[in-house]
Amino acid sequence: MAAWTNTVTMEEIWIIGVGRFGYSAYQRLAKAGKDRHFILVDPAVQKIRRCKSPISKLEVADGIEFLVQGLGQSRLPDWIIPALPLHLAAEWLLRHMGPARLKRIRLPAELAKMIPHPFQGNDGNLYTSHADFRCPPDCDEPRDICTITRKLRKQNMYDLLGALHLAAFKPLAIRSHQLGPGIGGYRAEQLLEIKQIVEQTSGPVLLSTACRCHGVITGLERLN
Repeated sequence: MAAWTNTVTMEEIWIIGVGRFGYSAYQRLAKAGKDRHFILVDPAVQKIRRCKSPISKLEVADGIEFLVQGLGQSRLPDWIIPALPLHLAAEWLLRHMGPARLKRIRLPAELAKMIPHPFQGNDGNLYTSHADFRCPPDCDEPRDICTITRKLRKQNMYDLLGALHLAAFKPLAIRSHQLGPGIGGYRAEQLLEIKQIVEQTSGPVLLSTACRCHGVITGLERLN
């Protein structure tokens, strides 16, 4: 995996997955007129070749493995946009630490009663949302109110999930920041900080990634 050689300091964004959402995020952010470089990662050549441009670098690779290798380098991206149909932060952590050190565990049944509009995924993750309707793809995530209902948001989802009180479980929440309408991403440093905490935690963990309105939770436990 080659690194950028530009001497000009500019914002670097990794988009992991270039399906419908990842491609849309790239188009919108690329047109925003800011000084940015993009690394787009997807195993499907036909998906990423449509993003070829002077401001993009295309990586035909597994997104999780790319993240494992990429976050081991000294140069970190400014933002990571997870655009795969899975909980990227959890999958990266599981791959990075390996099955001898970290495992996925079943989430406790009572957790669903503690979050709004819970939905159990086939992957074992629990999804949650302040909305009981389909949000617009270009929502700009207002600070205090819902775009659709115009009602006051009681609590940011990342705050709610980061403060869950469930016996024996340690809640760890990664905040997804708004990079553009309908586009969320987080800092690489956030993932590395979470990894350090998990490596030092004994007992089960509720790892979540969430923006102001939506979130996903995965159960993890360090083995040794």
